[in-house]
Amino acid sequence: MLGVEEFIDEWTVAGIVTTLVPLLVVLSALQMGSGAVLETFEDQLLENPSLLVLVPVMIGTAGNLGSIMCARLSTQLHLGTLEFSPSNPNVRANVVAVFGLAATVFVLLGVASWAIGRALGGTLGLGTLLFITMVSGMLLAAWVVVVSSVSVYVSFRLGYDPDDTTIPVVTNVCDITGVLILFSVVWLVL
Repeated sequence: MLGVEEFIDEWTVAGIVTTLVPLLVVLSALQMGSGAVLETFEDQLLENPSLLVLVPVMIGTAGNLGSIMCARLSTQLHLGTLEFSPSNPNVRANVVAVFGLAATVFVLLGVASWAIGRALGGTLGLGTLLFITMVSGMLLAAWVVVVSSVSVYVSFRLGYDPDDTTIPVVTNVCDITGVLILFSVVWLVL
């Protein structure tokens, strides 16, 4: 079990800034890559308004799920109750919570994007859109669990406070992969 005694004893503004500024510069460059990837799907987005509605909400939801997972793991780490193992009931409970929340949110997202898309003249059917949102959403939830767990573990092992570093990493990585996962599923379905 990872112990809190191994962790940083003192947090300072200078320490947090020194850690985060280089990290945020790298993550900003990754975000530009995400925008470039999204731009390649511009024609498909304009043709299907429902997909246009899906993109920001899908990647935003992935970031939110990742933030929840990171915060829960970081809290358990600070309490000294976190053991990075699939057999740990706390880790399993967090994974189940992320998947349960994802399933609920992505069903609602599919219905809402279908309704808005219909109002904007879209032609995608409800079943097709639900399939796209559920498959891409659950794949994204699985990715969120992996990225969140790894980022908390690596941050801790490198001596950084996971509360400072993991949420920016997870939200940025999930933005990029969220777009890729969504449009991979769209490409397979449409």
